[in-house]
Amino acid sequence: MARKFGGKFSPNGATSDPRDAAVDPARIRAAGSRGGILYVPPVVLVFTSLNAGPATLITALAGAGVLTLAVWLLQEGLRAEAAYDARKVARRPALPRKMLASALTGIGVAIAAYTGDSGVVESALYGIAALSLHVAAFGIDPLTDKKVAGLDRFQQDRVARVVDEAEAHLTQMTAEIASLKDRRLIERVSGFQRVARRMIATVEQDPRDLSGVRRYLGVYLMGARDATTKFVDLYQRTGDAAARAKFEALLDDLEENFAARTEKMLLDDRSDMDIEINVLRDRLQREGVSLKMKGND
Repeated sequence: MARKFGGKFSPNGATSDPRDAAVDPARIRAAGSRGGILYVPPVVLVFTSLNAGPATLITALAGAGVLTLAVWLLQEGLRAEAAYDARKVARRPALPRKMLASALTGIGVAIAAYTGDSGVVESALYGIAALSLHVAAFGIDPLTDKKVAGLDRFQQDRVARVVDEAEAHLTQMTAEIASLKDRRLIERVSGFQRVARRMIATVEQDPRDLSGVRRYLGVYLMGARDATTKFVDLYQRTGDAAARAKFEALLDDLEENFAARTEKMLLDDRSDMDIEINVLRDRLQREGVSLKMKGND
């Protein structure tokens, strides 16, 4: 017998609402800003070593480089952690960026200390202290996959793979439309993406619907991405108002279709899926987007 997973729309009525659980890209980007202040020490290290002789300057430059890399890794790690925390199903980060950042911070501080009056032992102790403080301030990376109770490892991997692919398509759409620097279009694409992310969140809440929506989250999001790329290329060259109107109409159709499918998922209604898929496929193909259907996982 099929098992209904927890949620507001499940019989047991948990408080979580999948429609409100979508990942917020702005919040994820903002998560990395916490470590921005740490770009200051490498700059200070270089400037205070300019008149200390070539050997000290080269050492300081090496230390500054290590510290700068540590800050970049930290910010990427914080963003990856925010995305991990926001999802119901997620793989642990493949690269432990925050832990690498802590190690590099310790090395960078040790090098910086060595450019002053500290010896090797004292510099190493400074480095260990910096590493420890870094871990205390920012923590370590998630070390386990986030799972939904009742799913085996294979099913968990399927959900995570589909979600990662869908997010990659949405991220590329954002990058493409941002190149136009048109606020209205950017907000319009963001509106569609919010609807698509509600579908992602709903699948994470109840993965039983995964097979039914794989085309939406894979093939059709890829089609939406390709349509965005084609439109941006044309609009940058011509500024064609008709092309813009067609693109906005396409977004309206996509958003309506994705929203309707998500509502049916929330109501546990799997009717007319083939009809909806054919309508969406034909709409994208009318825009000149070639869709290559994938087989089952």
